[in-house]
Amino acid sequence: MARGRNKWLSVTAALLSASLVYGLYMLQRQQLVEQETVAVLAPNRFVDAGEQLSASDLAWVRMPADAFSRDMMTDLEAAAGKETAIPLGRGEAIRDWKLNEHQLQPLSGQSTFQIPKDYVRSVSNGIRAGDRVLLYASGEGDESRRLFTQPVVVASVKSSANVEVDGLEQSHLLSMAENNKDGMYTARRDANAMIEYINLNLSEEQWLAIDRLCKGGAVKLVVAYSSHAAGRFGSESQYGGEEAERP
Repeated sequence: MARGRNKWLSVTAALLSASLVYGLYMLQRQQLVEQETVAVLAPNRFVDAGEQLSASDLAWVRMPADAFSRDMMTDLEAAAGKETAIPLGRGEAIRDWKLNEHQLQPLSGQSTFQIPKDYVRSVSNGIRAGDRVLLYASGEGDESRRLFTQPVVVASVKSSANVEVDGLEQSHLLSMAENNKDGMYTARRDANAMIEYINLNLSEEQWLAIDRLCKGGAVKLVVAYSSHAAGRFGSESQYGGEEAERP
């Protein structure tokens, strides 16, 4: 009986030893793979040109380090919320030149609409081209309410002389392109004129909803700037979906 027990102990010890060796092998292999590869962002579905990427559209994929290029996206916050300049295939490493930064052009399914002056009750003076804004309906006898769940993009803001409203010393769009938050703040505080006309990138359904609501004159729009809807410097919640987990 003692001999049989020793036999089983030997077998068990051998199995445990083999499991430990295999576990160490797999751990070393995983570490080697991570050292030789780089995690980059890729769409988890086909994305057509002009679509806006959300965090739920993105996934992490690993690629050989010698195939990695500096223009490949490795920052989820920098990619989420941008629109695609060209179609992207599923699993294709996203390169920064394939994305549009500021979205002044309407997305696929959108058009740029100038909002009639008599549709507007007020416009925040801090709004500039490229911002995302919130739209509220305000009218006598009706409770004020927010119109759309998601913010909309401002294509341009014009003065009465049809000149783009911008900072006197520092261009808002130039500061945005340079990722200069201090310059963007200064441009918002120092404007060359009052906003008279605002152009928004809207879907047809959004424009028709605004037109039906405001053409009678009883209800008007309040256009509000919010830092939580201000593109790449805003909160991640604007992009929607779950954040992709880095491998």
